[in-house]
Amino acid sequence: MPFVEAGDRARLFYAEWGAGKAVVFASGFGMPGDMWNYQRDDLAAAGFRCITYDRRGHGRSDRPASGYDMDTLADDLASLIKGTGLTDAVLVGHSMGAAEVIRYLTRHGTARVSGIVLSAPTTPSVLKSDDSPGGLDPEALEASWDLLRRDAGTWLVTAMGSGPNYWGADHHVSQLVSEWAMRQIIDTPPSVLIETNRAFAYADSAAELAEISVPALVIHGDADGGATALELTGRRTAALIPQARLVVIHNAGHGLYVSEAARYNAELIKFFQSLG
Repeated sequence: MPFVEAGDRARLFYAEWGAGKAVVFASGFGMPGDMWNYQRDDLAAAGFRCITYDRRGHGRSDRPASGYDMDTLADDLASLIKGTGLTDAVLVGHSMGAAEVIRYLTRHGTARVSGIVLSAPTTPSVLKSDDSPGGLDPEALEASWDLLRRDAGTWLVTAMGSGPNYWGADHHVSQLVSEWAMRQIIDTPPSVLIETNRAFAYADSAAELAEISVPALVIHGDADGGATALELTGRRTAALIPQARLVVIHNAGHGLYVSEAARYNAELIKFFQSLG
């Protein structure tokens, strides 16, 4: 199996699918690279080289005791991009992965990147504030992490039940596919879930977004809810990036990469092709 080595020698598993212009996928919170299974075939058929990877602590990558802060996770992404020799890649980040993509650009620059896609992003911030009154409350976060330490399944059901259906208002997937998506999070160690949740929950990328100099696509469902509701994250993110275009998928939830895979993939391909 292919691995790249991070700066602290942690091994990161990655997989490739297809040939052509490279697209690197940064997964959502708690999920390995397999979350992108419903993108790889369509994008490869359209002439793109898809590269997915397991974030440290997830899937088949190493599980070191440290390195779950946003800077280190962005540096891990840099290790993958450099280790695979990419020079003209498009980066696609979903949810937490979008914050990692932004942090990668502000720490490592755009020399190897021609564009980015931010999918249902957690940027600019998901913490409760005057600008984001519907954001996460710090005290509630601490209480939720206590539950996560005891029972990740109960924690996940509670978290998923706090807003609109993960898959959207009128958009559904089979029970088995829904269980598959949730199992990816459950299989990640609770300590890793807590530390990565802390990393993106307390990140504020407003200033970083304004510095982004490559074309960007922000894609979001208008049935996404809670701290990642469209008005709190996706719309604000698109407004802050100089060269951003916002695509809103009606009635789609946070899991639009599966529930709306056909429309989602078509928007990605259209954006990739616009980059030349």
